Amino acid sequence: MKKAGRSAVLILVLIFAFVIAKSSMVSTYNDEYKLILQFGKVVRVIDEPGLSFKIPFIQTTQSIPNYEMIYDLVPSEVNTRDKKVMVTDSFALWSITDPLKYLSRLGANKANAESRISVVVYNAVKNVISSTDQADVISGRDGKLAEMITQKIGDSLDSYGITVKKVETKMLDLPDSNKEAVYQRMISERQNIAAGYIADGQYESNVIKNSTDREVSVLISEAKAKAEKIRAEGEAEYMRILSEAYNDESKADYYNYLRSLDALKASLKGSNKTVILNGDSELAQILQGN
Repeated sequence: MKKAGRSAVLILVLIFAFVIAKSSMVSTYNDEYKLILQFGKVVRVIDEPGLSFKIPFIQTTQSIPNYEMIYDLVPSEVNTRDKKVMVTDSFALWSITDPLKYLSRLGANKANAESRISVVVYNAVKNVISSTDQADVISGRDGKLAEMITQKIGDSLDSYGITVKKVETKMLDLPDSNKEAVYQRMISERQNIAAGYIADGQYESNVIKNSTDREVSVLISEAKAKAEKIRAEGEAEYMRILSEAYNDESKADYYNYLRSLDALKASLKGSNKTVILNGDSELAQILQGN
């Protein structure tokens, strides 16, 4: 009986020791912070994964997320600087950077944190878009708008131990009620801009054509004047040569002879090769060998 009693006590001691050891061990994973609380007050923050210890039964633990989280905001309407209504649907990428502030200000309830994030992000989106024209808001979808919103948030959530790392807009569109009217106005504006470009192009084209036509006319006029001058000079040279030729009696007879033959050749056209000449004519005398 004594031996059985001692065995039972030993078992109870081992069980108690196991319970004490287990309650004193704290396992921290790489995606969480572990806060050690004593009488409701945080006495230690564990931010490295691994095994650590606490005072059993006196100290308790509280887990806080240590990874990036996404909060999807409710779609809402905002006004641009030029008083145009747009619907924005955004999400925020955030994380807890100070678990002590987070727990003391918001508790362990994630919904409280998301409520604060929703207000801050919406105000930032509203302020950025309300200071930007609609055309610039639409063209800023390449990341510029998201960058402006993130910068606007800045460190406004630091007091809650939260950092918003990035804000992205999933949708940035016009309300269905006025979407068609806005599209038609934008099309009309683009058509007016295109018409202005076309008019400018036609004006420049006409200027170039008129300038080219004037240059061509000047070149043609100069070429004609130069041709007339060359022709006149040629004719003057021709007359000079003839004058010199006729001033020499021996050459004058030769040229008369050639001109008479040219005249005879010009008259022998067609099928009729008969020529009737006056016996006293110079050509008849040449043919007769006189």
